[in-house]
Amino acid sequence: MKDKKIILGITGSIAAYKAAILTRLLTKKGAEVQVVMTPAAKEFITPLTLSTLSRKPVISEFFSARDGSWHSHVELGAWADAMLIAPATAATIGKMANGIADNMLVTTYLSCKAPVFVAPAMDLDMYAHPSTRHQIERLCSYGNHIIEPVEGELASLLNGKGRMEEPDRIVGVLEDFFTSQNLLRKKKILITAGPTYEKIDPVRFIGNYSSGKMGFALAEACARKGAEVHLVAGPVALKTVHSRIRRTDVESADEMYAAATVSFAEADIAILCAAVADYRPETQRTDKLKRETDARLTLPLTRNRDIAAALGATKRKNQLLIGFALETNDGVRHAREKLARKNLDLIVLNSLEDEGAGFRYDTNRVTLIDRKGETTALPLKSKTEIAEQIVAEVITLMNER
Repeated sequence: MKDKKIILGITGSIAAYKAAILTRLLTKKGAEVQVVMTPAAKEFITPLTLSTLSRKPVISEFFSARDGSWHSHVELGAWADAMLIAPATAATIGKMANGIADNMLVTTYLSCKAPVFVAPAMDLDMYAHPSTRHQIERLCSYGNHIIEPVEGELASLLNGKGRMEEPDRIVGVLEDFFTSQNLLRKKKILITAGPTYEKIDPVRFIGNYSSGKMGFALAEACARKGAEVHLVAGPVALKTVHSRIRRTDVESADEMYAAATVSFAEADIAILCAAVADYRPETQRTDKLKRETDARLTLPLTRNRDIAAALGATKRKNQLLIGFALETNDGVRHAREKLARKNLDLIVLNSLEDEGAGFRYDTNRVTLIDRKGETTALPLKSKTEIAEQIVAEVITLMNER
């Protein structure tokens, strides 16, 4: 944490008193802390307390009341190594998720180029409400890190989940993040993501429902940890954020095969997350099929080349190959067979039987299976969080090598 520049955002919650402890812990570890408060936060803790602990004037308004000078949220967002919003109320989370920049804190958040950590604090029913859960999932999809609240006695005197995590644990999350930033430094990682489209004619194709969200989350997670990522993406409406991600867009399985096999030759790790079509039409028409021609259509299909099997056959001892399996029944058995058959080091099992998991969702529930046959079932979480856990397992495998 030494010399790290941290923006500490404080919102109007009774947990704001913990921000004083947070500020103290961060500064003792050598961090430079700039506090940004919402107007409501000042009802719970004074700017004087926080400026004394941070040794910096607290920022709350866009303009100084004394001389009219402007606090630049753009410069502040570019200055930071990380932004931490603790406590984060339901109101502020909603504004962040929807870009409602009506105070200095949210405006700074929208300008921040650094990783953002959010520590919610609210009553248990507010935290459990579908609206709040949706906004938190949206923040996760933007790449924010959520520091889950804990169960305990709340301001309402009820007991439940909604109590902000303790300051020392929050600081630990930040420390772990900065430590992990270089865990994949100089590693070259190939990631495939999204579906493939296999043309029937100029307007029709064979495809699937993959959104690419899981693969893109994995690419961002690897890049944050220092890797140089080559993302081979099928036709999806997603954008990359991190500068260490080099993207190649493809459409068909053949195009993905060509890009992946070339990239794998120089890669240290490959994560094959794409939902590649198993079959394509034997012939692709250059003109549009007319429904008036025949009452029935027979479409001969031929098998696409197997990207995972091809990479597994050429994998060197110092390379890691991670695959995905989407199953509808007897998933663990099928995934283990696929892992062995394609010479994978780890396979990530998805099941369409799990509610909230699989295609198109922002959440996922997966099981990790390694070459030793050991399984690790991860609970339903955002795809951003699942990506972090998959990458952590990959790092463990890499270190064992």
